[in-house]
Amino acid sequence: MSSKKYVYLFAAGKAEGHGAWRNLLGGKGAGLAEMTNLGIPVPPGFTITTEACVEYFNKGSEFPDGLWEQAIDALADVERAMGAKFGDAQNPLLVSVRSGARVSMPGMMDTVLNIGLTDETVQGLIRKTNNPRFAYDSYRRFVAMFSNVVLGVSHDEFEALLSKKKAELGVELDTDLGTDDLKGLVSAFKELVRHASAVPFPEQPMDQLRMSIDAVFRSWNVARAITYRKLHNIPETWGTAANVQAMVFGNMGSNSGTGVAFTRHPSTGERRFFGEFLINAQGEDVVAGIRTPEPIDQLSQEMPEVYTQLVDIYQRLEQHYKDMLDLEFTVQDGKLFMLQTRVGKRTAVAALRIAVEMVQEGLIDEKTAVLRVEPEQLEQLLHPMVDPSSTVKAIAKGLPASPGAAVGAVVFTAEEAVARGQKGEKVILVRPETSPDDVGGMHAAQGILTARGGMTSHAAVVARGMGKCCVVGCKEIVVDEEHGEFRVGTLRVKHGETITLNGNTGEVIVGEGKLVTPELSGNFATFIQWVDQHRRLGVRANADTPTDARVARSFGAEGIGLCRTEHMFFAEERLPFMQEMILAEDRNARVRALDKLFPFQKSDFYGIFKEMEGYAVTIRTLDPPLHEFLPKTHEEAEELSQKIGVPAERIWDKVQELHETNPMLGHRGCRLGISYPEITEMQAHAIIAAACEIVKEGRKVVPEIMIPLVVDIRELEHQRQIVERVAQETMAQYGVKVEYQVGTMIELPRAVLLADEIARQAEFFSFGTNDLTQTVLGLSRDDAGKFLPSYIEQGLLKDDPFVVLDQPGVGQLVEIGVKKGRAARPSLKIGICGEHGGEPQSVGFFHRAGLDYVSCSPYRVPIARLAAAHVALGKSLSDTV
Repeated sequence: MSSKKYVYLFAAGKAEGHGAWRNLLGGKGAGLAEMTNLGIPVPPGFTITTEACVEYFNKGSEFPDGLWEQAIDALADVERAMGAKFGDAQNPLLVSVRSGARVSMPGMMDTVLNIGLTDETVQGLIRKTNNPRFAYDSYRRFVAMFSNVVLGVSHDEFEALLSKKKAELGVELDTDLGTDDLKGLVSAFKELVRHASAVPFPEQPMDQLRMSIDAVFRSWNVARAITYRKLHNIPETWGTAANVQAMVFGNMGSNSGTGVAFTRHPSTGERRFFGEFLINAQGEDVVAGIRTPEPIDQLSQEMPEVYTQLVDIYQRLEQHYKDMLDLEFTVQDGKLFMLQTRVGKRTAVAALRIAVEMVQEGLIDEKTAVLRVEPEQLEQLLHPMVDPSSTVKAIAKGLPASPGAAVGAVVFTAEEAVARGQKGEKVILVRPETSPDDVGGMHAAQGILTARGGMTSHAAVVARGMGKCCVVGCKEIVVDEEHGEFRVGTLRVKHGETITLNGNTGEVIVGEGKLVTPELSGNFATFIQWVDQHRRLGVRANADTPTDARVARSFGAEGIGLCRTEHMFFAEERLPFMQEMILAEDRNARVRALDKLFPFQKSDFYGIFKEMEGYAVTIRTLDPPLHEFLPKTHEEAEELSQKIGVPAERIWDKVQELHETNPMLGHRGCRLGISYPEITEMQAHAIIAAACEIVKEGRKVVPEIMIPLVVDIRELEHQRQIVERVAQETMAQYGVKVEYQVGTMIELPRAVLLADEIARQAEFFSFGTNDLTQTVLGLSRDDAGKFLPSYIEQGLLKDDPFVVLDQPGVGQLVEIGVKKGRAARPSLKIGICGEHGGEPQSVGFFHRAGLDYVSCSPYRVPIARLAAAHVALGKSLSDTV
């Protein structure tokens, strides 16, 4: 027999474990042990460790050697503490088996109550309590719960029999059923099990206990638990503990009850006792919604002595744990028992308020407060959201690409979105997928819905940058632009019909949902000051317009890490000039067209510099292939021909000439500036001219000109020479001097491997992790959404690499680039401007890799700031979940 200890007892005011042993005893077991040691009334029991669960699965779903024997020994101690014997017909002890992972997974795993009841022991329970109704109520509950959790019989079938019995008697509540009614239900339930289960209902209490422990272990791998772990980054290797505990009964009559409470309000954070209870009920009744619970304050009227004791216990526990707690309790025949204490789940508003107020109360310090709030929670504070108290029905669900919520009329083209937006109408742009041509419509729309694309598709990336609610990859919808509708099965949603998008969940809702906007209270300002005191990593924003820059500053961005100049060319009054430049037959004609674009670019840069006064602004020269600016159809070519006076045939010939099989690896980035140096000249002129105007006004400006997609130092040298020549000419023209830097975007593996050479011509690096991920993994981010979910589901990839940085692959290249770049230029400033810049796990990696800053969507700046503080304070993934 194994000598390894798998079972830890808590009984008679003493526990073998304590609250710090969460990883071994699970959250519930650690809480029970801690309360026991504090002298709080806890029914005796024992915890079977998470290690036992891991061993159970390693052995092919068999108990580890020695576990059952240790459990039998511990059960004897519980029997002595309770003065009753498990399975005894005269004085029976009943027990529960509850799951308890090291982190809270509410409702995801299984529980079995009232274990030990049989036709014989129920008679002993009747004699012991002189309460036959209570005994048969417990028995029918046990048969239903055990048969559902352990034997797999549908819960609905037991509910149907219960409903039928109440209908026959003309009563509404379970509590209206008498002893004979409940006794009859026990027989009906067992008869159902005989027909519905391949395994007979066990009549031996020890068999019931062993099978229940087995079922609780197995519930670690039920579908809902697996999904929850994926959503919350909980490792599957952790396993769950199983807590075997003497039953106490809240269903013994009017002097008994059960409840759930929080030491502070979990939605608002208000410092008051919050919770609900039910008289004459067991725990599952509160959460099942069968009966309407009473507010916890009412308990002071129903059971004043119990309420006073409960208040004393919750205050002691909160002072002990120094956090807001979630409590479960049962009152048996007027005596209070605590069944659980754990750190309570809370909204972002509540998390901020509780953290700040606990510092003010002297319970915790500022560092602890910063670590108490998760970066992802801040999403809730920054976007409108569907009112959580409203009832909505989703017709489809896609990927929640950009958080918040949006309500508007369905439109299918960017042009209509712009036109209706200019009239003040609210619209949702629905597309099979978006392209850069749709940017104007996306900006005008309240939200974006696409049938295809992943979390970092064009729609997702741009929507996040704009702070727009966005749901992508919604495979259930079929977009039919020809008939002006999209379909979900047989349901047709017509053009102009109102829908609501929930960007926090990915849900698509027909009709106008109620939206609420959480307010950034004074608590947020106080909290974020503490955050900034602890982080080392700088946080910039990706912003393309003065408005974006203003939003970025309002969220605390310390500069712009990526300004995408191509987004400035898609506006209706500018696009024809860009198209004219592309269609020009010689350099002179291109320059004439670019001269028309120059005022627009300079104005944009001036506005951005003004908003970002004193902070660095990294501006990327033109990046996308030129065909993205040209018509996609013959009809669009005809329309353009009429606008700019170029024959439609020539336009279409140019479209065919510029067509590329794989545009991502084609004629784009610095390759455009090398082929057409006049493009780089115009952009450098606009940047430096705008900077000169700012300087002449007595303001400080810090422009950084970034050359994209280089793979060799000679490319960067070529483009740098153009920038420096134009900069000198422009500064001479204005009669002022501007301090500027020239650097590059590292987004291709060869650039990483030659980073030491490239650094000789670059004053800064910015890793473009979106394209670096594509080229390292050989994945198209727009196409991979078709199969990446199955990879993640099967465990072939832990996370979507376009959402969470692939640290072993892409991350290793980032580390190489940092090391080689700084070896050649020790003062090299290094940042990252891909979507990973606002993802907390990735931010932690960039801190450890030694980067100077991350850059992300303006709306993710506070999230990145908090993530940077967490990693600086040494918080690891195991702490955050």
